[in-house]
Amino acid sequence: MKNILILNGSPRVNGNTQELIKSFIQGAKENGNNVSKFDVAFMNIHGCLGCFKGGKDINSPCVQKDDMEQIYKAYRESDLVVLASPMYYWSVTGQLKCVFDRLFAVAECDINYKNPIKDCMFLMASEGDDEDNFKPVKDYYLALINKLEWKNKGIVYAGGNLLAKAILEKPNQLKEAYELGKSIK
Repeated sequence: MKNILILNGSPRVNGNTQELIKSFIQGAKENGNNVSKFDVAFMNIHGCLGCFKGGKDINSPCVQKDDMEQIYKAYRESDLVVLASPMYYWSVTGQLKCVFDRLFAVAECDINYKNPIKDCMFLMASEGDDEDNFKPVKDYYLALINKLEWKNKGIVYAGGNLLAKAILEKPNQLKEAYELGKSIK
């Protein structure tokens, strides 16, 4: 059994990314995993100040006190982090990037600025539906987790989904997310 943290960067309450997450969670829970999900677009999270003043308290590592406090606790306890986002200008949403920037305060708790080692997965819905469209995001994701020394455990790229709920007409994409969740043991 794993503790899974899902960071959802989508601002759409009932969008395609949310549908991917629902399918993923169903699969993950069938194996008895614990899942914590944060819809970060609806949380009070400020951008990183780049102040290098964090890391003094592992339970509250950042000098800014906002809704990141909830995420820090789940992050500490997680075995696997799932980044979920629609594609915005060939990247993740700003809301998700903001949260990830703020995780630097956790690295500041280590004298060598090392992040806790985690397994990671990536879920993304996008209008574009070919590998070339996804390449910049995939390159960013793989470079990020490589620098963090995290292990990629899978990616679901669900292309061809512009309008909210379009993914419901693509059961294979939802099944792929479900199977990825189900693979966690």
